[in-house]
Amino acid sequence: MQIRDLPYPDPGVPDVRSGFRFLVWLGRKQLGGQLASLAWGMLHFVAVMALPYGVGLAVQAVVDRSGTRLALAGGLIAAAAVAIALGDTMLHRTAVTNWITAAARTQQLLARRTAELGSALTRRVAAGEVVAVSTGDVEKIGWFVEAVSRFLAAALTIVVVVVSLLFYEPALGVLVAVGVPVLALGVLPLLPRATRLADTQREKAGRATELASDTVAGLRVLRGIGGEELFLERYRRASQEVRRAAVRSARMWSLISALQVLLPGLLLISVVWYGIGLVGDGRIGIGELVTVYSAVVLLAYPLRHFEEIAMAYSFSRPSARRAARVLSLERPSGGSGDASGTVATGDLYDPASGLLAPAGALTAVVCGDPDAAGRLAERLGGHAAEPEGLPSVLLGGVALEEQSRDTARAAVLVQDKDPVLLSGSLTELLDVPASGAVTATEALAAAECGDVLVALAQAAPEGDPMSAPITERGRSLSGGQRQRLALARSLVADPGVLVLDEPTSAVDSHTEARIAEGLRALRTGRTTVVLTSSPLLLDRADRVVFVHEGSVTAVGTHRELLRREPRYRAVVTRETEAEQLALDKGLGEAAIEAIDIEETA
Repeated sequence: MQIRDLPYPDPGVPDVRSGFRFLVWLGRKQLGGQLASLAWGMLHFVAVMALPYGVGLAVQAVVDRSGTRLALAGGLIAAAAVAIALGDTMLHRTAVTNWITAAARTQQLLARRTAELGSALTRRVAAGEVVAVSTGDVEKIGWFVEAVSRFLAAALTIVVVVVSLLFYEPALGVLVAVGVPVLALGVLPLLPRATRLADTQREKAGRATELASDTVAGLRVLRGIGGEELFLERYRRASQEVRRAAVRSARMWSLISALQVLLPGLLLISVVWYGIGLVGDGRIGIGELVTVYSAVVLLAYPLRHFEEIAMAYSFSRPSARRAARVLSLERPSGGSGDASGTVATGDLYDPASGLLAPAGALTAVVCGDPDAAGRLAERLGGHAAEPEGLPSVLLGGVALEEQSRDTARAAVLVQDKDPVLLSGSLTELLDVPASGAVTATEALAAAECGDVLVALAQAAPEGDPMSAPITERGRSLSGGQRQRLALARSLVADPGVLVLDEPTSAVDSHTEARIAEGLRALRTGRTTVVLTSSPLLLDRADRVVFVHEGSVTAVGTHRELLRREPRYRAVVTRETEAEQLALDKGLGEAAIEAIDIEETA
């Protein structure tokens, strides 16, 4: 797999039983790239370690005044230099390819899982953690995957060098063979603590990222209540905790790095001290001592990869664990989906609450709890139910959870109370999978987007509002404008069943009344469910359902429920208990007004 071939047609099915298993799975999926990196790494490291032999041969040739052997040594050094350059170039190329492709595969898997879970993801995993996994964590995972092949190449090179020294000069080779394992494993006792410190740092950094993400998402609210300083102080404390954890982790890794310099130095001193004695006794020549000395010096280069692989694993392990956790989340569906892909039609029924939305009708649903309304809207769309274990919603008698994701979402479209507008032009915003029965002009008119189009036309290059840029999440628009554009996008899609959760909560009453008329007219003959407590929308619904404490308690028209259902009247008109009691007793509006004056005083 080359970088130019990304993205993957199919990133595969990962092993998410643990973070380590996920890393192993990634390595196996890139076996070809790993073997290529291993081969080029072996060429590079072996060529580097061939230099000491060439230098030693050249020194001994000078001592022996042998021109032939000196020329041979020069040729060997030149060949090693060419091999070093070629090996290093290709090793870097294959290593970067492995890194990027591993990170890209992980990102594709995360994107696929995010699309499958939808809004249920952020209820089960913090939004900041999702951001951390899909950004910094994928780089660390890619780092470890590509570092494995370089580490194996370095380890095999060390084995080859040590065995060669045992045959080349047994007396010094034994000393090197004993010292190298000490160099490689000498820092092993420090790694568990270093790993724990690195894990702590990553956890604190993840919490800081979550806090920052939540703060940015709620910045408008914070400004409204004057809470910027409070959250700034919280983030300042969180960032200082990250800094202190990072310093503690860096101290441990700096100690490991220092030992990686100290231990080879001690081995080098031992080799020189012992080698000088052997030269003095005439047991070895100067060239042989230079060869062993140079080999020990250059061994520090491949030995550094032992430290790198340990660091890469310690940093990638928590990242892989978080990625595996996100990837292991499943959409709570009991079936594999309708193989035919046929979209069900008919009445929409929720057995958990008893809510029935007749086919082709505009049904309004009133819930006293906004959070319960949001959960009900998601359940009607076949998304994850809260709490889990509730029976599936039925569309035309067919369970949505037994349908494939694509089939279920083609049948029922849910617009939550805080819809997201992606950046791009208005044309791109409204370019969604649709039946084609509703044009963009009709949808914008029904959603009362006339003033939005005028505002966008002023920012458009040629005065065309459809080509006007919309910033990320529609931040350049007001809350009401964003809400109406989101409604227009849902209307363009023209699904068989449209579920709207508080679609007009941010607009004024006059605009809301016109939207209610436009929605009713445009969705004639199509099943529409609106979760709202707005009297303007409720009065135009064919059927109003009142849900109290998770169950349907009353069904009728808006005016009928106002007369006979006190709890419904309290939610819709926001009456106090005293006002309800007065109406129930027939005291009249004058008595209610007196109650209001008394409560105000």
